Amino acid sequence: MQFGTLQRPVPLNQSLEKTIMGRSRYTITEPDKPHFMTCTVIEWLPVFTRPETVQIVLDCWRYQKEHEGFQLYGYVILENHLHFIAQAKNLNKCVSSFKAYTARQIIDYLQARHVEHLLAHLRFLKQAHKTDREYQFWQEGVHAEMMFSEALMRQKLDYIHANPVKRGYVNLPEHWRYSSAANYAGLPGLIDIDPW
Repeated sequence: MQFGTLQRPVPLNQSLEKTIMGRSRYTITEPDKPHFMTCTVIEWLPVFTRPETVQIVLDCWRYQKEHEGFQLYGYVILENHLHFIAQAKNLNKCVSSFKAYTARQIIDYLQARHVEHLLAHLRFLKQAHKTDREYQFWQEGVHAEMMFSEALMRQKLDYIHANPVKRGYVNLPEHWRYSSAANYAGLPGLIDIDPW
């Protein structure tokens, strides 16, 4: 696999800089290279404590792998955010559609089950960000970091898999159900990944 270099956009003026900074200081400049990304639920709300909401994420990735050339090298899903390493021909579009689809499906799930305490937060928090919808689910932007070396790729995979251990949820990375650590340990995972 070939690696490129990480590039950051140069703001044209102070106003534009604030807009870019509010969303993400990093852009996906070489989508055919693997990128480490983080998606965070707005205000770190604990939404992925339900297996059904995690399944929405996994089903979306599965669809993207089958239909959009999305390659998933590693992931971890925690209660309020997720990390993953992926690449695709049009990675920006994949990430954008991932966030839009999962947000809509999870909000539909919460509405169907009348989870009002979470919905009230998502409704209130959207007022600062969106005018075209009732709820805001994900924080704006994605911190995308290109994997430009084997060493960085290994470091990020280790970081992803160590997250639940560092939080004290499990003793071994492969014991966390919502992670690719099991795949790398030769055990069946919840979703097939593209092993590194």
